Amino acid sequence: MSAPRRRRAAIRLLAGTAALPLLALTACGYGSDSDDKGDDAAPAAQGEKIGGLDEINIGFFGNVTHATPLVGLGDDGLITKELGGTAVKPQIFNAGPSAIEALNAGSVDMTWIGPSPAINGYTQADGRNLRIVAGATSGGASLVVNPDKIKSLDDLEGKRIATPQIGNTQDVALLNYLAGEGLEVDPQSGKGDVLVIRQDNKEIPTTFQQGGLDGAWVPEPTASNLVAKGGEVLLNEKELWDDGKFVTTHLIVSQAFLKDHPDVVEAVVRGSVKTNAWIKDNPDEAKTLVNEGIEEYSGKPLPGDVLDRAFDDIEVTDDPLASTLGDQADHSVKSGLLDEAKTDGIYDLSILNKVLKSEGRPAVEDAGLGVE
Repeated sequence: MSAPRRRRAAIRLLAGTAALPLLALTACGYGSDSDDKGDDAAPAAQGEKIGGLDEINIGFFGNVTHATPLVGLGDDGLITKELGGTAVKPQIFNAGPSAIEALNAGSVDMTWIGPSPAINGYTQADGRNLRIVAGATSGGASLVVNPDKIKSLDDLEGKRIATPQIGNTQDVALLNYLAGEGLEVDPQSGKGDVLVIRQDNKEIPTTFQQGGLDGAWVPEPTASNLVAKGGEVLLNEKELWDDGKFVTTHLIVSQAFLKDHPDVVEAVVRGSVKTNAWIKDNPDEAKTLVNEGIEEYSGKPLPGDVLDRAFDDIEVTDDPLASTLGDQADHSVKSGLLDEAKTDGIYDLSILNKVLKSEGRPAVEDAGLGVE
C-alpha cells in the first residue's frame, strides 16, 4: 500500500482559554479563543459523496498522539479515501476542552480528543452531546522536570508544574496524582502545595527553558521537546496503568451527527482502522507523515530526535480501552474538577465492531458504558 500524501488544507485553528473555571461552565462549552488560518473552503474531494453529504467538519490536534488523523487525512490518506466525494474541513485544537466547545456548538461533527475532556463534556451535557466511537492512541504522556530543581517525586511540593489546559487529560492526571500524594491544589486556580500552571503546549518548552517552569505533565511531542531542552522524565504515565495501557486519544462524534449520518461516521471509522493498521505496518513512513502533518498545522516540523522519542512512546489502537475510562472519570472527581462524572452510555462501538468484523478481527468491549 502506498504512503498517504499530505494535504495542504485550509485550516481553522482553535486555541483554548485556560483561565475559565471549568465547573462554572455549562454544556454549551468551556470557552475558547479562535484564530482563523486561511479561508473556510474545504479541500477538494473525489468520488461519490457519502450519503450525499458535501463536507464533514473534523477536529484533531497537531501532535503525535493524534497520529491517526495526521496520517489518515492526507490527500491520499485512507480516511480521505473512505469519504470519497465528501470533503473534510479540518479544525485544529490545542487542547480537549476547546474541542468539546466546538462539538457542542456544532462547529465540528467529529473530533479526536483525550478522555478527560470527553468525560467532562459528557457530564456537563448530562449525556446528551457525544458518543465515543473508536480508539486512536494509548500512552504518550509524561511528567518532565528540571533535574536541577526536582530530583524525585518527593520534591514536587512548592514547584511550578504546567499542563496544557484546565480540565484537559494531562491536567486531570496531574491533579489526581498530586491528590493521591496528599498535595492539595485548588483545581480552578491551580494554587496550592504545587502551583499548576495551564499553558499552551507550544509555549511550555520555551517557558521551561527560560526557567519559568520546574516541570510539566504533557503529551507527546511536548514531553520529548522538554527532554531535548534539558528536562528529564520523572514519571511516564504508563507506569501508573496496568500493562502500561490507557486511553490517550479516541474519536468522538456528536449524537445528532451520528443519528443523521451513520454512513459518514462508518466511513471515518473504517478509514481510521485501516490507517492504524498501516501505521503499525509502516512505522518509519508513518512517522514521517506525522511530522509533515505537524509542520503543516503548526508551521514547524519536529527535530529528528524529538520525533523518534515521541513516536516510540505511543501506540495506535482501534480499541478505545473503555476499561480505563472509568478510572479516568474517577480521577476527574478525585482531582476536584467534577463533583460527579457521568459515563453511562458514553460509548457506541457498534460501527467500530462492524468494521472490525469485516476485517476479520474480534470485537472490542465498552466496559458496560455503552449506549443501550
